[in-house]
Amino acid sequence: MDDTPSDLSVNPKPGDSYVQSFARGLEVIRSFSAAAPQQTLSEVAAATGLTRAGARRILLTLQTLGYVESDGRLFCLTPRILDLGFAYLSSMPIWDLAEPVMEALVDRVHESCSAAVLDGHEIVYVLRVHTHKIMSTNLGVGSRLPAFWTSLGRVLLAALPEDDMRARLAQVPRHAFTPHTALDDATLLARIAEARQQGWCLVNQELEEGLISIAAPLKNRAGHTVAALNISGQANRTSAQMMQEQLLPALLEASQAISRTLGTRRR
Repeated sequence: MDDTPSDLSVNPKPGDSYVQSFARGLEVIRSFSAAAPQQTLSEVAAATGLTRAGARRILLTLQTLGYVESDGRLFCLTPRILDLGFAYLSSMPIWDLAEPVMEALVDRVHESCSAAVLDGHEIVYVLRVHTHKIMSTNLGVGSRLPAFWTSLGRVLLAALPEDDMRARLAQVPRHAFTPHTALDDATLLARIAEARQQGWCLVNQELEEGLISIAAPLKNRAGHTVAALNISGQANRTSAQMMQEQLLPALLEASQAISRTLGTRRR
């Protein structure tokens, strides 16, 4: 049909198990971002590959449900959209268990702490405990970063089956974020293998100049990595050696404490 998003025509889905109208609604929601917080009908249609008529039907449906508002020309998401993300967070007991441990860790090391999960070739932040701003980007719950160039991401990628991890590597867009960014397959695979072998990962200024971070896995009852925990700091005051010697032990204690709690809790 002419209002089918372009990606659906490239990757057709089984008709009996795929609700196309629902998928289109999600595409419309995802078209709004920090770069496009407000959009016209035409802009939404262009961003999603829908016709204007198709985009209009979805926007008006979302508006009726309270997820979108409009001044007559521009559309934007409403705070009610947060209900969708909160449903995920509230359904996972790990975040309630992790937050007090993360707060204690931040008090101990005086650096920011984050928890994230893997989504494709990106990480998604699900919990953040700040000390002060360390990056030029304003990261919060729901923010995404490229997994292959973050300590959180490499820990999560290291827990995947090898063929799955390599398939994601083959698809990931690449460009040098800083002069320190590793881009070739051999180096990236070696660093992920190192994270798998040692049980933690340090990334030194590969994503942003001056940013250094170290991460460890969070594991469930079965011993499977379900998320990752990290500490981030500024390279001009916390060297890689200092982070490894002074902060890593505290990070590992925190990650193991959260994992132990997960291991004794039944869902």
